[in-house]
Amino acid sequence: MKVQFKYAILAELHFRGIVFAVIFAMNFIFLLLGALGVLPVAALITAVTLSGIAVSVMAIVNIICNIGIIRRMFYAPRAYVLALTPTPRYKTLLANVAAIAMLDTVTMTVAITSVTWLSLMLAGEFTDIAAHMQNFPPIDAYTILSIIGGAVLLLASYLLLAMFIITCIIVKRSLFYQKRAGGLLTALVALGGMYIFSVSQLILAPFGTVTRFGLFIHINLGGLLGLIPYAIFTLLYVAVLFIIASKLMERKLNI
Repeated sequence: MKVQFKYAILAELHFRGIVFAVIFAMNFIFLLLGALGVLPVAALITAVTLSGIAVSVMAIVNIICNIGIIRRMFYAPRAYVLALTPTPRYKTLLANVAAIAMLDTVTMTVAITSVTWLSLMLAGEFTDIAAHMQNFPPIDAYTILSIIGGAVLLLASYLLLAMFIITCIIVKRSLFYQKRAGGLLTALVALGGMYIFSVSQLILAPFGTVTRFGLFIHINLGGLLGLIPYAIFTLLYVAVLFIIASKLMERKLNI
């Protein structure tokens, strides 16, 4: 699995790495000059604008590179290499999903943190940031758990989206490969999966309020008592999708 993880990271690292290095260097220079106080307001506005554009660029590059990693798993000719390796398919799937999550998390965290920091520097030209921060309530255990719970939920939601897309691809290339209306059948399976996820949220009803949108429902959760259960629920759904996808890959996967 370590080898699969390494190859998944290296698969699209050249393109992603170059873009990330340029964005990191640009933000580092802006942050350094801003911390030294040598940038006028106009320069800080330009820095915030460029850093904000960099977030979008990094997101687009991540999507392109993730598509490349997914194609490496399921489409010829590179998928033949993975298919011939004596590694269980679930390890291959786990390694590639972990690589996608790690690379996206690191790059987007750096990009978003940089533009946020620069924005605070720009705001400091007009307001006293230090004075505002002194008015913040002290950080207690509840606040720390809320931050951790929010981070876990954000990561779980991202993994859910990634696993949902990958599972749909596996369903199409295993169950409905070269069948009439295979794309339509896959879309129906995807809608069914979304509906099951929606309905199964009812088990979280004691922690929030239920909102209905046609056949689908949504749970509005508030506070730490709702955040943590929803994060656990999302991770469980990710695990279910992972099991289904790995079983289908072991059973039959057309490349």
